[in-house]
Amino acid sequence: MATILPPDPLATKFPSLGNLISQILPYVYVAAGLLLLVTLISGGVALMTAAGDAGKTKAGYGKITAGLIGFLIIFVSFFAVQIVEVLLGVKFL
Repeated sequence: MATILPPDPLATKFPSLGNLISQILPYVYVAAGLLLLVTLISGGVALMTAAGDAGKTKAGYGKITAGLIGFLIIFVSFFAVQIVEVLLGVKFL
């Protein structure tokens, strides 16, 4: 005798991986923005407290640069997917 299970609510809400990713992406962008803010503040504090020390100044600029590059990578990847969707006519996200 076979038992029939009720449908999984997550399977009905997210029928494909693209739908799941589309729901998660806004939170990823908010987290990336907050992480950028923390990184910029940390780099700025490092620059202000460097007191002329070349190593600390370089570390502060490194933090700021790393934060900006990471933020750009996230948003460029999003726009690259959007461009590929338009060119190929396929909906990824």
